[in-house]
Amino acid sequence: MGACRNFACLLLLGLSCSVADGLGVNWGTIATHRLPSKTVAQLLQDNGIKKAKIFDADETSMKSLAGTGIEVMIAIPNDMLAMMNDYDAAKEWVKKNVTRYNFEKGVNIKYVAVGNEPFLKSYNDSFTNITFPALKNIQNALNEAGVGDTVKATIPLNADVYDSPRSNPVPSAGKFRPDIGDLMAQIVEFFSQHGAPFIVNIYPFLSLYGNSDFPIDYAFFEGTSNPVLDEGVEYTNVFDANFDTLVSALKNVGFGDLPIVVGEVGWPTDGDVNANVTMAERFYAGLLKRLAAGTPLRPNSTIEVYLFGLMDEDAKSVAPGNFERHWGLFTYDGQPKFPVDLSGKGQNQLLVGAKDVEYLPLKWCAVNPSATDLSKLADNVKYACAHADCTSLGYGCSCSGLDARANASYAFNVYFQTQNHKDESCDFQGLAAVTTQNMSHGTCNFTIQIVPSASSFRRPQLSVLLSAIAGLLSCRRFGSVRYGSTAESVRDSFVIRCAAHVTIEQQPEAKECRFRVYARVCDLDRVASFKGFESPPTSL
Repeated sequence: MGACRNFACLLLLGLSCSVADGLGVNWGTIATHRLPSKTVAQLLQDNGIKKAKIFDADETSMKSLAGTGIEVMIAIPNDMLAMMNDYDAAKEWVKKNVTRYNFEKGVNIKYVAVGNEPFLKSYNDSFTNITFPALKNIQNALNEAGVGDTVKATIPLNADVYDSPRSNPVPSAGKFRPDIGDLMAQIVEFFSQHGAPFIVNIYPFLSLYGNSDFPIDYAFFEGTSNPVLDEGVEYTNVFDANFDTLVSALKNVGFGDLPIVVGEVGWPTDGDVNANVTMAERFYAGLLKRLAAGTPLRPNSTIEVYLFGLMDEDAKSVAPGNFERHWGLFTYDGQPKFPVDLSGKGQNQLLVGAKDVEYLPLKWCAVNPSATDLSKLADNVKYACAHADCTSLGYGCSCSGLDARANASYAFNVYFQTQNHKDESCDFQGLAAVTTQNMSHGTCNFTIQIVPSASSFRRPQLSVLLSAIAGLLSCRRFGSVRYGSTAESVRDSFVIRCAAHVTIEQQPEAKECRFRVYARVCDLDRVASFKGFESPPTSL
């Protein structure tokens, strides 16, 4: 569940253009088939993208960024915040993930993100008391390591940490949420003292998605017939209004000039009636032109942003909505979805796609034309979609116009591709068969998956183990925690799945934490047991 200050070189289809130094992208990796990290790093360079934000400090990703000069924001997932309350653990993390790469032609680390949206209301204060201590420990560890002048610890926060009162719902009345107001004042002061920015995630799409009465033109940048009037200022789009509400909240605690970075902003291209390529292209065209102008409360001040996201991620949690798997500027295989001009000049062209991508053979899985008994078709479609990404089949989505057989074929094929064309993955009780006929039509793409990189196999297993270790250190504090596909924001978890579940339990009568770790990695069931628990549940 992220432009223009000074300009650098951007190559778009071989043409030399400009791109804002203030523009970055979020590189997420929650996918069943990941492009090789070196391919992604080259993709960033080919498009002149100078900044990247990742959601961990994955060694493969970091090595691919070494020597590129790309400015990197690495992250400590929420699951590790409790661990970072121990200063020795924080020092060790900095040594392993920051100073290790601090050499000539190493990784240009700019920020360490301590958690990700840890104060979300939906987290029910799970991280409220441990985030600030973790932040202080990480910054102090950076300082002790001699890199604190160039690498800053900060916290990417959701826009729900501030708001305007219902009695005066305008940006100039912005304040931090009452339940965390004192805490936010302390954190903001810490940012100011150490030269760190306030990082906020702003999503106009979610304003539209979460409110059927939300005026659609207010989510974009062409103007609206009903602007928000605030002390003589007209707000014609929700991005400006949201940003300036934060500016007012910062002023309210005495730090109105604190630098603000938008850590995530974007528009999905599938998974909802308002998520499509046309609307995404419209949003980015308006956003990128707008950023150089600033906002009413910070005029003529370029806004630094990280676009969300770089590529689609087909294994992300869909708890917030099916659109979660479709935020990418690029498709799963690193190909551009729509024309865009990252310089904000409106000269839209397709970005440079990933090069030398290896695909699985040109084979699809479809409903067997010889099948006569279709009584179990629905159950098999349900099974396929439980283990692969069928979010494009939803109402108003790119494949919503399929008939019943094509709908089933789509589900069978996406499962077949996820399973790397294993013979048994295109059977479905005799209802499916392999075909060399591409059934794509219109906006509905029957994909051929890419050849999975080594990291596509290794990461889920490592992630499960690390989640268990993190749980071992925090179980006594939190009692019972469940991570995995049901998490509110799987990108905050170590669990990168296809699919993976981790359950950490503390029995009421137990004197110590007991753990069970369930993992399914692309149809290979593996169980790691820390206390001899039973077999994986049938839900996996």
